[in-house]
Amino acid sequence: MPRLDILIARNFGISRSAVTRLLRAGAVRAPDGGRLDDGRLQVEPSTLPWPIEVDGVTRQLHARFEVLQHKPLGVVTAQRDDRHPTAYALLADAPLFRELRSVGRLDLDTSGLLLWTTDGTLLHRLTHPRWGVERCYHAALSAPWQPLPDELALDDGHRPDIVELTAIGPEQCHPALRPEPDAVAHASITITGGRFHEVRRIFAALGSHVLSLCRVRFGGVTLPPTLAPAQWQPIDLRAHFRGLTPRDLDVADDDPAS
Repeated sequence: MPRLDILIARNFGISRSAVTRLLRAGAVRAPDGGRLDDGRLQVEPSTLPWPIEVDGVTRQLHARFEVLQHKPLGVVTAQRDDRHPTAYALLADAPLFRELRSVGRLDLDTSGLLLWTTDGTLLHRLTHPRWGVERCYHAALSAPWQPLPDELALDDGHRPDIVELTAIGPEQCHPALRPEPDAVAHASITITGGRFHEVRRIFAALGSHVLSLCRVRFGGVTLPPTLAPAQWQPIDLRAHFRGLTPRDLDVADDDPAS
C-alpha cells in the first residue's frame, strides 16, 4: 500500500522533504479535519480518492489516474515540443499530471480519442501489438478506395491488421471529424496496432488520400460525441480493459505500437 507522504508528494507536486516539514508543522488535515502527522501511514488504495488539506489547499488524493481526452487538431501528443502546442499541456489541471503518459499517439493533423494513464504496466499492454487492442477511425477521403487485396503491404513492407473497412455517409461520421467540402468518400476503418501514419498510408496504398482523420474508439472506449475539442474527463481504464488477453504473434510483428 502507498504511504501517505508519497501520495501527498505525488498529488501536490512537492518533494518528500517538504511533505515531512508540513506534517511536522501540523499543516496536513484529514477529510474529517483531524491532524495528520505520520507520513508512514499506509493508505488503502480502494479507499481513494479522498480529500486532504495541505497547507490550506484541498485536493483529492489519487494513487493512479486516467484520462479520456478529445485531442484537437493542431496539437501533438508529445509532452514537450519546440514547434507545436501539446495535448499534454491541456491536462495541466488533471490529478497526477506529471505522471500521465499517453496511450499511443495521434499526429498533428489527427483529432479524436486520446487516453492517458499513470499505470505503466497497463500502458504497455494497451499499446503493444501482442494484446491486439482495436483502434477505430473515421476518415474523409479525396477519392474512393480500391478493394482490399487478400494481403495489403505498405511501402515499407508492413502488413497492417485491418479488422474492418466500410463506407459511411457524412451523417454517420463522428462530430469530431473535421468536415471536408472536397471529400467524395467517407470511411470507418478499424485496425489493431497503430504505426506512424498507418491509416493514411493504408488509404494511400488503396489509391485514395485522407483529407481529415479522427480516432473515435480505442478498444471498448468510445469518444463521447458531446466532449468538446481539448476537453477531458476521468476514466477507469482498468475497468474497461479488465478482460484483455494477449494473442499469438510472429516475432517480426512483436513491436510496440502507438
